[in-house]
Amino acid sequence: MPIPEEVTGDEIDKDVRQELQSLPKTLAEDVARNLVMVARLLDEDPEAAYAYSKIALRLASRVAAVREAGGFAAYANQKYSEALAEFRAARRMTGSVELWPVMADCERGLGRPEKALDMAGAPEVHKLDKAGQVEMRLVAAGARRDMGQLDAAIVTLQSPELAAHSVQPWTARLRYAYADALLAAGREQEAREWFAKAVESDRDGSTDASDRLAELDGVEFMDALDEREGESEREGAPQGEGVNDAQDPSAEDGEKD
Repeated sequence: MPIPEEVTGDEIDKDVRQELQSLPKTLAEDVARNLVMVARLLDEDPEAAYAYSKIALRLASRVAAVREAGGFAAYANQKYSEALAEFRAARRMTGSVELWPVMADCERGLGRPEKALDMAGAPEVHKLDKAGQVEMRLVAAGARRDMGQLDAAIVTLQSPELAAHSVQPWTARLRYAYADALLAAGREQEAREWFAKAVESDRDGSTDASDRLAELDGVEFMDALDEREGESEREGAPQGEGVNDAQDPSAEDGEKD
């Protein structure tokens, strides 16, 4: 697949670049450029990101960062079995528990929420940093919801991180998940309060909390493009168009003639 000339491979994280030093220089550059494309396209074009990840995997499957990138690309395309295999490979290579939450979420994607809950209670969770532990809590709550255990999902999300006033990178998503669970349980007023809190903490627009809040408040949005097109049609229409013939005096005159 083509890679823009301005992508040199130097854009990748220094730790990944260090991993690639085990490869011949030209090969390392090729792999790095493909990894850059994976990172750039993962959100906006997951299929293209997946294609670049497969190239990187073909070139350097023994590099942990490449296996991890392949895992995230597969995950973004809901290829959960493939993603889980890549994450497991990366973990074997590094010994890190960092991927534990997303591995558990792959189990959810494969229809195995019980397995995800088992992972949420595993010793590996205690080795995660705070962000990883919050992510694991989100996955566990999702697994509870998969199993129809709404009240348990709500309790799972109740934590010091949820109650904290300080805003962290995970705050908006945690509050959003809590609000969504409350709403699913029929606790609409509480859900509205937590969607509002999610909006307050969502500094980068990572959730659609503002839209959910507007829905609860009965606010309807009209697409700006549709509105402009409607105005253009009204401006270009002949005078009187759209009036029912039965109400159009000129139509009645014509019939009399």
